[in-house]
Amino acid sequence: MRITEIFHSIQGESSYAGQPCVFVRLTGCPLRCTWCDSAYTFSGGTEMSLEEVLAKVKTYGCRLVEVTGGEPLHQPEAFPLITALCKEGYEVLVETSGAIDIAPVDKRAHVILDVKCPGSGMLDRMHWANLALLTEKDEAKFVIQDRADYDWATDILEQYGLARRCTVLFGPAFGVLEPRLLAEWILADRLPVRFQLQLHKYVWAPDMRGV
Repeated sequence: MRITEIFHSIQGESSYAGQPCVFVRLTGCPLRCTWCDSAYTFSGGTEMSLEEVLAKVKTYGCRLVEVTGGEPLHQPEAFPLITALCKEGYEVLVETSGAIDIAPVDKRAHVILDVKCPGSGMLDRMHWANLALLTEKDEAKFVIQDRADYDWATDILEQYGLARRCTVLFGPAFGVLEPRLLAEWILADRLPVRFQLQLHKYVWAPDMRGV
């Protein structure tokens, strides 16, 4: 499989935010979101075997591992990687764009599914059947860049009953939407969601890699 980077950092998003985590960032993504912060993963990377990836992850001595990208599930090798990490006893997070079927993902892993708002420019790439596969251990993430995105996300939240099935995350597109505005909208509407920021972008430089 082609790997952009493997590193140890603080988890910056989701309900796991703030915890030490090993990130396995796979190369490649078929989407081009307007607010993408990892375009460097679109090409390049290094070919690594499953055994090499597991060995590298082990060196950090951390039990929380996230498989991410790019879009990790774009590489078929990602599925056996996730299963192997689960078998090794890691708590595994899988951050995915929502464009690829998550049914083959090992059921022991925690899926963090990005629901593409209109502002991303990738709404037409959503694989909507994924929402029905989310369970209480999974999370649905909305990256919101304006009020139109927020209103759309609120409708999706209700239409699919997401808050009754899993944790729902609303976060502002970094550098695009003022976080305070999103927080105030959520409070005004009494939404049953978790407000989040990309914590790592406040601890380190927003464009820094390997963190």
